[in-house]
Amino acid sequence: MLSMTSPLSPAVRRAAIDGLKQADLDILVIGAGVTGGGCALDAVTRGLRVGLVEARDFAAGTSSRSTKLFHGGLRYLEHLNFSLVFEALQERSLALNRLAPHLVKPVRFIYPLRRAAVDRGYAGLGIGVYDVMGAGRGVPQHLRHLGRRKTFEVFPAARRDAIRGAISFYEGQVDDARHTLMLARTAAHYGALCASSTRVIGFVRQGDSVAGVRVRDLESGEEFDVRARQTINATGVWMDELQDMLGVTGEFRIRASKGIHLVVPGERINADAGLITRTEKSLLFVIPWGRRTAPAAGRQYWMIGTTDTDWQLDRAHPAASAADIDYLLGHANSMLANPLTRDDVIGVYAGLRPLLSGESDPTSKLSREHAVASPVPGLITVAGGKYTTYRIMAKDAVDAAVQGLSRQVSACCTDNIPLLGAEGFAALWNARNLIAAESGLPEAEIERLINRYGSLLPELLEMIKENQALASPIEGAPEYLQVEAVYAATNEGALHLDDILARRTHISIETWDRGVQAAAQVATLVAPVLGWQSANISREIEHYSLRVAAERESQDQPDDHSADAARLGAPDVRMGGRGRAEAR
Repeated sequence: MLSMTSPLSPAVRRAAIDGLKQADLDILVIGAGVTGGGCALDAVTRGLRVGLVEARDFAAGTSSRSTKLFHGGLRYLEHLNFSLVFEALQERSLALNRLAPHLVKPVRFIYPLRRAAVDRGYAGLGIGVYDVMGAGRGVPQHLRHLGRRKTFEVFPAARRDAIRGAISFYEGQVDDARHTLMLARTAAHYGALCASSTRVIGFVRQGDSVAGVRVRDLESGEEFDVRARQTINATGVWMDELQDMLGVTGEFRIRASKGIHLVVPGERINADAGLITRTEKSLLFVIPWGRRTAPAAGRQYWMIGTTDTDWQLDRAHPAASAADIDYLLGHANSMLANPLTRDDVIGVYAGLRPLLSGESDPTSKLSREHAVASPVPGLITVAGGKYTTYRIMAKDAVDAAVQGLSRQVSACCTDNIPLLGAEGFAALWNARNLIAAESGLPEAEIERLINRYGSLLPELLEMIKENQALASPIEGAPEYLQVEAVYAATNEGALHLDDILARRTHISIETWDRGVQAAAQVATLVAPVLGWQSANISREIEHYSLRVAAERESQDQPDDHSADAARLGAPDVRMGGRGRAEAR
């Protein structure tokens, strides 16, 4: 019988590891990013025995460092890739309306026009086709053409000499780290054995076939085998390293492309919509981020991205250099009347896109489409793709894996499986004023919590009822409540301070000190849950402080190599004090 809450607690993790040691799995998934989490959910809802292992934290890599959009890929229309765009727009609609309405929201953008007549015809045609293909599903309205006056009403911060008009349209925005986490938690709800901090160190072979993996529990140091009829390598930018560990050459290789994003305060850009425009290398996004559902509170932050450059250095902790930051500020300032400076930047994060490798093409030209292959019997690799189409990637990977199970298996049904927190979301949202009155929390706070936890909100409110102090803000991060830190450890699989400050919340990029002040209180709050003594608390705070210092230093370096060296000065809390990560 499925539990009602399905927490990812420390006890559940220990039980999952015990299960992984003993079970003879149908499918084992390596990597708990959005694709791996999607694979685990897809496989377990087909009635299969499933395991999911992750070397670090859920969404620790690319899947927490994206542009945080659920979008169709407007630029792919330039290459006439209509099928990819249509597929992504269908997935956007599913996420907005059915699968994750608590985590995926419509967000308005303008596409600025520099030459009113020429650009309106060219861009209007492309966005018009995009709009028709999306059929407006899940977004409030179709595209609108805006004249110069209306454009500046919507985006007052724009330079008057840079914009002659705009096209207004909607995309989907996602809290990527929470969405990926909820994929794993939903998979666990349906019976998958999910364990983070569980690193693959080798493969179990049976003749020429893969029969599972050998893993190391990075929390205890224990090593053990996990046996499975089929193993799916969904490790993204680490895919090649696992294939090399196995001693095989896959049908395709991965090339990592670095994309960085900046976070600036909401008051620095006066606008009621985001902005998307082209640069010579990629697209420039200026994206509203924060209290989307509480207009009275204003928009808290803006995210500015992204870059698209080849990266061949450390893949666990890609570093943003001063050149990256200056590039984004320069392009953003070409559109803004009040230029931004380095002093305006609250947070910076860098992620790697796992692109299917071409010959010597620049990364912006490499394929965003995904591929599935089986380099040896018993092993499936899935790579490429984009965040929005994770469910299709997972379906294709599991479809390939079940061919090796020698029995009839049900078809994919994840288009009808809402993530935890989605079921009952609308009813909870409609009752937000009643919930606020009953709980004593401000209605704006209830709105924010509903849009993070959906219909799981009562679990947090019950914790507050038992301990009223948990309704207080976190010191140094007043946008978050103390209960959210505790809930991250009791129900959301967080094992370390970094998991909470960087992924369960976004304190690491939404506070001027990047979470250093909040670290002490958060560590104290979760210590009883995670079994930390005073030495553990001190170690976690030290590790987090060193991480922040290393990131700041890397962002002052002139180029990738010096930025990478600076970032690796901080040890990884899961790596026993080592700076550079091992293979997954």
